[in-house]
Amino acid sequence: MNTSAVRRLTVAQALVEFLAHQYTERDGRRRRLINATWGIFGHGNVAGLGQALLESGPDTMPYLQGRNEQAMVHAAVGYARHNNRLAAQAVTTSIGPGATNLVTGAALATVNRLPVLLLPGDIFTTRPADPVLQQLEVPYAGDISVNDALRPVSRYFDRVVRPEALIPAALQAMRVLADPAETGAVTLALPQDVQAEAFDWPEEFFADRVWPVRRPAPEAAEVAAAAQAIRAARRPLIVAGGGIHHSEAEDSLRALVDATGIPVASTQAGKGSLRYDHPADIGGIGHTGTAVADDLARTADLVIGVGTRYSDFTTASATLFADPAVRFLNLNITPFDAHKLGATTLVADARAGLEALTAELAGHRVDETYEAEYRTGKAAWERRVDAAFAAGDETARPSQTQVLGALDAVVGDEDVVINAAGSLPGDLHKLWRARSPRQYHLEYGYSCMGYEIPGAIGVRLAAPGTPVWALVGDGTYLMMPTEIVTAVQEGININVVLVQNHGYASIGGLSETTGAERFGTAYRFRAADGQYTGDPLPVDLAANAASLGMGVLRAKSVRELREALAAARASDRPTCVYVETETAGTAPGAPEAQAWWDVPVAQTATRPAAVKAREDYDRQAAARRRHL
Repeated sequence: MNTSAVRRLTVAQALVEFLAHQYTERDGRRRRLINATWGIFGHGNVAGLGQALLESGPDTMPYLQGRNEQAMVHAAVGYARHNNRLAAQAVTTSIGPGATNLVTGAALATVNRLPVLLLPGDIFTTRPADPVLQQLEVPYAGDISVNDALRPVSRYFDRVVRPEALIPAALQAMRVLADPAETGAVTLALPQDVQAEAFDWPEEFFADRVWPVRRPAPEAAEVAAAAQAIRAARRPLIVAGGGIHHSEAEDSLRALVDATGIPVASTQAGKGSLRYDHPADIGGIGHTGTAVADDLARTADLVIGVGTRYSDFTTASATLFADPAVRFLNLNITPFDAHKLGATTLVADARAGLEALTAELAGHRVDETYEAEYRTGKAAWERRVDAAFAAGDETARPSQTQVLGALDAVVGDEDVVINAAGSLPGDLHKLWRARSPRQYHLEYGYSCMGYEIPGAIGVRLAAPGTPVWALVGDGTYLMMPTEIVTAVQEGININVVLVQNHGYASIGGLSETTGAERFGTAYRFRAADGQYTGDPLPVDLAANAASLGMGVLRAKSVRELREALAAARASDRPTCVYVETETAGTAPGAPEAQAWWDVPVAQTATRPAAVKAREDYDRQAAARRRHL
């Protein structure tokens, strides 16, 4: 080998240098693919990747210090989503619990089709001592470690057992991260001895490499068939999914809708595809959808899915699309999703597909009576939103929907609102008025408690200067407040709206409807009967946030809340707005569930609540159908 064409580095040093030269390019714009590496160090990566990051310096690879491995993945996912999957971050951990803490975050990334590079340390390949600290021994296989738990939640997995094996593994990892049809969590497990091993690397390995993010166009025959189906439909309905945002296809969707008058309902990931006040935007669809969207879904004869994977919340567990003759047309970059529900397929990039459809449908528009119908329904729903947001008594403790109303009055078009779990996703999907494509950031593919605060950090890193709001309930906050310390340390100015309702409000409500009578869902002392029905716990989560370094504003009324939110938005430091909400009943005008969600109920029970819940379940389940 020509020594002038090689560079002697450790495997870890070579990987860091390689990552610094990887780029994506779409529509002529080039971006660095891996912009930073999050890390918590232990014996499995401290002398390998830790030393490599130190030696390379922040100009080559910026390093971000996290407090929890799962949270670091969440932050990286928030960063990737806000960058429309064109830029990502890496996460390195030690072996053992550091590595297994990645699993939840990896599943979240893969379920949501968002890129993140995971670099967990691994056990020795040379096995000088067996077992080593934190090694899981598997009696039937010597080549398994805890990192194998990441295989089913990764879109690509490799274990780099020799230095030269890094070259094909790293290239495959970048290919998957940059491919919009395949992306998700990518794992390169790095044995700790291999990380520190030196090797003569070809200089070509460190050359700038550009990974094109293509916009595959649809087949002409598929476009023609899709247009024919739309022209034949009396009541077409578009279901906008997250693929519209990832493809930056919002303008193309609006052009199609303006030309044809087809209404648009949105999934959690797709909300904001149209601005809320566009005449054709009818809000969220499915179990947490609006009345107008779900009513139209029940009578639609053609459902046009764009960039959606049709979760059970979207389809109301296969009960929502009730017209006997309903058919589906799916535009998706992934054939796996395009073929769902027996659909006519349009396999393409969302923007390219929408533009092709718009051209093919020139001159076509839905009947004006259909437009008038959904516009009337939209106006009626907006009045319900106004009622839910309104506060009759400004001095009273707010309801949760009034919290959203207060925030709605404070945010600007550029603000980003982040949530993932609890009762807030339902209220947000129904009520939030999204003013820009990236304002509404709901992680609902995995609905992972604890995502919001680190996700907000990732978004703020992706968009410095953008006001970012993490909406968290007390249950979610207690799962993962750790990255508040990271935000304070790095001066990442996020706002946390901490809603105290003394328990799992969402699961409490679900428990009640399924006959479990809110068992185990309240944060309260035990009562005499042994159940958690006593007084609320004397916890002070605001004090906890303050102890982690946040500025804290306490709000006891609607008026104080509005003032605190405005102050937080103007603050130059990470700030928490703490509010205890009214938990008795629902807010005036708060919308009820519009569609079913299938959570199986006990077939046999003696408690009356469970018996009644099973009767309701059987009645709802009878409406379920398979779309073939």
